[in-house]
Amino acid sequence: MIKNDVWITEMADRGMISPFEPRLVRHIEGLPVISYGLSSYGYDVRLSPLEFRVFRHIPGTVVDPKNFNPDNLEPVQLHTDTNGSYFILPAHSYGLGVALERLEVPEDISVLCIGKSTYARVGLIANLTPAEAGWRGHLTLEFSNSSSADCRIYANEGVVQLLFLSGNPCSVSYEKRQGKYQDQPETVVFSKV
Repeated sequence: MIKNDVWITEMADRGMISPFEPRLVRHIEGLPVISYGLSSYGYDVRLSPLEFRVFRHIPGTVVDPKNFNPDNLEPVQLHTDTNGSYFILPAHSYGLGVALERLEVPEDISVLCIGKSTYARVGLIANLTPAEAGWRGHLTLEFSNSSSADCRIYANEGVVQLLFLSGNPCSVSYEKRQGKYQDQPETVVFSKV
């Protein structure tokens, strides 16, 4: 069953989402932002301004998830103008960012992280990412720019939506099995095996 705003608020009070915004924010100081915060059946997290990285081609190398070379990811500069702070994801490229909010997923919940339509309509696709029962940390978020134009991706504004799905408690949670991505910091975490 998908969880609603009442349940999300109750669980946020217990530390499930931090920091927590109890309403859907669409304007800050009169200026429009890409919405973030609590919605009817989800929570829109923000992109952290601390780090964003874009894959770059290094001739003669192959990206290997079992032996990841961090040189394949290039840090991207944070820009600021009257519209806000943003990173630029080049056309036809792939980048990694991190959620500003920290999660502590309950043992009977799985979280699905899905893209926002505002970004999808300009060609920016967010990878469907799960956070399993018992997972903690800042989500590393994956984005593909499928358009032929560079795309802004705004920091401190909504970037993906979290859906909370309840089920019967599992016998081995992410925490109990000591998952390799447990307690991720507010920085991009590379592929691990």
